[in-house]
Amino acid sequence: MSNLEKDPGELLVAEPAPDEDVTSTVELLEPREVPLGGPRAMTVHRTLPQKKRSLVGAWCFVDSYGPDPVNGRGAMDVPPHPHTGLQTVTWLYAGEIEHRDSAGSFALIEPGQVNLMTAGAGIQHSELSTAATTTLHGVQLWVALPDRSRHVAPFFEHFVPEPFVHSDATLRVFVGSLLGHSSPVTAFTELVGAQVDLPAGGSVTIPVDPAFEHGLVVDAGEPTLQGVPVARRQLGVVPAGATELTVDAGDHPLRALVIGGVPLGEQIVMWWNFVGRSHEEVVAFREQWQGEVIGGAASDGRFGHVDGYDGSALPAPELPNVRLRPRD
Repeated sequence: MSNLEKDPGELLVAEPAPDEDVTSTVELLEPREVPLGGPRAMTVHRTLPQKKRSLVGAWCFVDSYGPDPVNGRGAMDVPPHPHTGLQTVTWLYAGEIEHRDSAGSFALIEPGQVNLMTAGAGIQHSELSTAATTTLHGVQLWVALPDRSRHVAPFFEHFVPEPFVHSDATLRVFVGSLLGHSSPVTAFTELVGAQVDLPAGGSVTIPVDPAFEHGLVVDAGEPTLQGVPVARRQLGVVPAGATELTVDAGDHPLRALVIGGVPLGEQIVMWWNFVGRSHEEVVAFREQWQGEVIGGAASDGRFGHVDGYDGSALPAPELPNVRLRPRD
């Protein structure tokens, strides 16, 4: 999914008091509405990045969307667009999306499946909801690649995790490992990503790695995380140091994602669909995209070519009139 924000209005989040035990603090990140592709397009609710927090582990971008009817504002038709230095992770609750990329991949994704695309040195891809889709509902996440791995050749992976039960919860691990269940998709830093479902009144305590930061992305329900209420579409973040995550569903069934990982420990420069390490590098990525793909100078350069999409690639927005700042 493309990030079409040129200069996002970032939100402030609450910081713990100086004497507060940070291992029990839950940082609540509010979503902001972003139109995907313009005012008539699908609206997403973005909780990462924000001004006070850009990363949870190496997760650097969280867009939640739907449920939306596909014949209206919910239609997804994202033309070919570039990525560098990151992985895209697509997870659906309803609908079907067609993925094409310049590594030669073509795949359909349905609920309960994960599409993971490693952009590495550079890739472009398109996303299109299928004719069979009447409702579209899901989450798009990005993972920032560490410096040692961010120039790998691009590739694509697809996986269908088996659901399993732990306490009152049903879980599906789509990235990394949790509770003895693992996903085979490639992670370049220690990560976890899993869907967790709880019935009304249900509760689950999940042992976790204290070296990880963790986040709960709430799709449905009104749960508490470590005893702190987290509203629908909010992202509740638990800093490194916790050995357990306790989630209580409350009066309504819960559906949410648990994401987490070891803090990246690197500053990144993130703009549009690029993750780099300096202002100059991101400017160069934009110039290459505009020259190679939009300007038609080359089809075999950094970003390659997407076959089978009926339409033109997305031009990059104009850069802001300030230097791009590193995030950590």
